[in-house]
Amino acid sequence: MADKDTPQEVANTFLDKLKSSPFVMIGLDDGQHSEPMTAQLDDDQPNVLFFFAGRDNRIAKGGAAMAQFVGKGHDFFACMAGTVSQMNDRTQIDKLWNNQVEAWFPGGKEDPNLTLLRFDINSAELWETDISLTGRVKMLFGGTITPSESSSHAVVDSVG
Repeated sequence: MADKDTPQEVANTFLDKLKSSPFVMIGLDDGQHSEPMTAQLDDDQPNVLFFFAGRDNRIAKGGAAMAQFVGKGHDFFACMAGTVSQMNDRTQIDKLWNNQVEAWFPGGKEDPNLTLLRFDINSAELWETDISLTGRVKMLFGGTITPSESSSHAVVDSVG
């Protein structure tokens, strides 16, 4: 994710990482703690993450929110700002439903506690870390790692 990457290339890298490890910490901007949730992606709706949740979940009421993502290799990080809202469209629920979701909702798609949350991403900061060989040696023996030896960073107004 060097400076030459376009916002779309950065967004594609993020989405690939999220598909391989779909877990984010998300919370409303209301002072309550964030919580881990499994993000669902719909390729037809870029800049949106979906979450199946209970109606009593702390973010189910919706509002301004922040979500954080760490790639499973700890080599990619994202912080996203946006808005959470309920989207209980049956077509969208059918499209995103899977065995993992069903395990949490024993009543299936008709579970009275089920809600589908939509997180519209307004902006994101993305970081990709790939510490160079020189940087790794410095970590082993002490020394200062320069920015060029560690990571790159991008700010995008949308991610897809």
